[in-house]
Amino acid sequence: MSRNSIFVFLVSLLVFGVAEVCNAKQPQPKLKMNFYVTKCPEAEVLVRNITWSKLKTNPALGAKLLRMHFHDCFVRGCDASVLLDAVDNTQAEKDARPNLTLQGFVEIDEIKTEVEKLCPGVVSCADILSLTARDSVSFQFKPMWPVLTGRRDGNTSLASETNGNVPSPFSNFSTLMNVFDSKGLDVNDLAALSGGHSIGVAHCGTFSARLYNFNGTGEADPSLNAAYVEILKAQCPNPANPVTTVEMDPQSSVSFDSNYFKILLQKKGLFQSDAALLTNLRAAIRVATLQNSKLFYIKFAESMLKMGNIGVLTGDDGEIRKQCRVVNSK
Repeated sequence: MSRNSIFVFLVSLLVFGVAEVCNAKQPQPKLKMNFYVTKCPEAEVLVRNITWSKLKTNPALGAKLLRMHFHDCFVRGCDASVLLDAVDNTQAEKDARPNLTLQGFVEIDEIKTEVEKLCPGVVSCADILSLTARDSVSFQFKPMWPVLTGRRDGNTSLASETNGNVPSPFSNFSTLMNVFDSKGLDVNDLAALSGGHSIGVAHCGTFSARLYNFNGTGEADPSLNAAYVEILKAQCPNPANPVTTVEMDPQSSVSFDSNYFKILLQKKGLFQSDAALLTNLRAAIRVATLQNSKLFYIKFAESMLKMGNIGVLTGDDGEIRKQCRVVNSK
């Protein structure tokens, strides 16, 4: 089956099977397909076209937008709080250590500006972030999953709420599952969403301990492929250079595919959190099955729909920000 055919099947399956996913904390009203069809019918196409235009000149942007969406949803839910700048002396989410390497803020600002020109005060930053994450992964293909819309923007962003909520690359399996479980996500979601590491790069500091001093032993992590350790050491000498990056999925870092799961089973998962998936039987079985591209696309899409519903603000909650970096003046 061709990739396009897979996407058509996937979207049909999800639209009819999952389109009525509701927000556990705010059951009414629900997110839905084509929320802006009457108030701003061209919004989603505009977001997609701008996103794709930027990806043509900067393919690495896709991983950055996907990562930003992840980090947003795991703190306060998918309310675009990660986009807010600090206020006075209070640091915002983007100032917290796990978010210091986030990129894509400028591009989101540019997309929001164009959407505001089209339909002022209608489309939320939270929905724009959700749409760009999907469109960046689906670059030049049919949408990999339907984005349910109707989110509103939060007005609070605190760096102090980030640690412990954003999954860490240093986490073991139980720590990862505690975080995912607190968001209403299960082990299957953990495995599928880890497939987001199929694209993008990582700074050496996020994994260098696995190369030089794993758990204080002065040795490499024995769960990491020995030959791969030497390749990584050549790219990341000790101590780690804070600006040096390495592909998370070797030789496939701009192609969203199931290769991540194949290299993971070869003990080439870059992060400790990647390797942790193989320490749990259920997760390891899911990793093995997700080597199948068709199944990976379907399961990743299902989990993205679930994640996109975490703590969303709808109805009269929150606001529609005029600018994504600041709350509206009262």
